[in-house]
Amino acid sequence: MEDSLNLLAKLPEMAAGIYRIRFNKGDLIPYDPSLDWGGNFANMMGISDPDNNLADLLRLYLTLHCDHESGNVSAHVCHTVGSALSDAYYSLSAGLNGLAGPLHGLANQECLAFVLEMIDRYGGAPNDEQLTEYCWEILNSGKVIPGYGHAVLRVTDPRFTAQVNWGKERIPEDPVFQTVAKMFDLVPGILKEHGKAKNPWPNVDAASGSLVYHFGIKEFSYYTVLFSVSRALGVLAQLIYNRALGAPIERPKSVTTEFVKEFVASKK
Repeated sequence: MEDSLNLLAKLPEMAAGIYRIRFNKGDLIPYDPSLDWGGNFANMMGISDPDNNLADLLRLYLTLHCDHESGNVSAHVCHTVGSALSDAYYSLSAGLNGLAGPLHGLANQECLAFVLEMIDRYGGAPNDEQLTEYCWEILNSGKVIPGYGHAVLRVTDPRFTAQVNWGKERIPEDPVFQTVAKMFDLVPGILKEHGKAKNPWPNVDAASGSLVYHFGIKEFSYYTVLFSVSRALGVLAQLIYNRALGAPIERPKSVTTEFVKEFVASKK
């Protein structure tokens, strides 16, 4: 627990320092003990935020992205390494290495790029007809609409709903956010008509990039770092819980080639 608390306390400072050094934002900004976790992160990044909207967004973002169930790569890897009694530093590092993979931590960047390409094409937030035209063009080319569909959920991701509600309250005039909100109104119907998507509803990645982009955080490669700070909260809590329970080491099931053949044959 002590290792986990130390990690969580230091991660925003490290991540903010990385942002300022990597993107030439100036000197490092020290931690302010009067601010909370999200507020400190926003302050140390050095982004002008007179109304504390970014700080408020990061509180929401860091909470929503802390997901720790083992159905995702980063949480699963952290759990596996921790089950061997590796310490919190090794376990979290392993999990975040998995998060860095483009199929895991890159999703919100891809969703935002899709929205920005649409805005660039139409010279601003598209109207209903333009958005529908663009989505059908993408689907008819054999591509997918990023951010829609989920491996597990068959309803709108509640994390998406929370972010959209925040955007409607705080940044309703932002053209990028407006496009995200309009997609929610139109894309599920388009995907149902298209007929190939098992789940036509948006997941959390469909909205998150547009919100941080509003505050001038336009360095796409940094979005996974934001994700990492948040994910640490969930996976470290899980790590402590499993250690307290004395959970056993995780071992993948090993099977023979004959077992695989018989299994496949039984499913025909």
